[in-house]
Amino acid sequence: MKKYFLECIGTMVLVLFGCGTAVITGDIVATSLAFGLAIVAMAYAIGPVSGCHVNPAVSLSMLITGKLSTKDFVGYVISQIIGGIIGAVILCAVLKTSNLGIANLGTNGFGVNSAVGLTWFGAILVETILTFVFIYTILGVTNDESKGSVAGLVIGLTLAFVHLIGIKLTGTSVNPARSLGPALIAGGEALSQVWVFVVAPLLGSVLASVTYQFLNTHRRTVRRKENLNAEDEPKKMVTPKKKTKKT
Repeated sequence: MKKYFLECIGTMVLVLFGCGTAVITGDIVATSLAFGLAIVAMAYAIGPVSGCHVNPAVSLSMLITGKLSTKDFVGYVISQIIGGIIGAVILCAVLKTSNLGIANLGTNGFGVNSAVGLTWFGAILVETILTFVFIYTILGVTNDESKGSVAGLVIGLTLAFVHLIGIKLTGTSVNPARSLGPALIAGGEALSQVWVFVVAPLLGSVLASVTYQFLNTHRRTVRRKENLNAEDEPKKMVTPKKKTKKT
């Protein structure tokens, strides 16, 4: 249960600080860094226990690649959605005490809700591509044990990276829980459009996971052979040296 609770906390932090920065500053770079740094912070804070998925698309990828059980996948996704809602509720409560209003909670959108008027199909295409890049990077950095110490930093920077291009287009989701929480609290058109930001990130996750497994089959085969060869090697017997008597 601890890992589920931590996933809830991690997603809450991501939504509160990421969406909060978007609403308060309206700055693309600041918002991108807020989302990225939230992941970096949580990766080292809750990562050792839960893995710091804080994203159903990430959990789906771990399920597909055999790193997460079906039971944990369900538990993670439920926890992440609850965390996203809590983060949006806290943000809404804070904004109500200011003169900013709660019309915008950092929700995602297309059409009139996109800064460039992106269509629903364009939104699906953008979110699928951005999620593909994000998930593929996660798989690459987490499958190499030598990169374990910097994995959180790389993943956080990649999230900031995809936000830089995506904010003007869709607001950047790549995370169904991050989109669903604010949309449920904001309601209206944000809620009617949220399906795109649930479907597209999951599609991008599936594509990235399948592609990564296909392109890295050789690496896994070589590693498996190396392990088998190491096991087959006869153990060297160490013969103790005979003590010579001093005359």
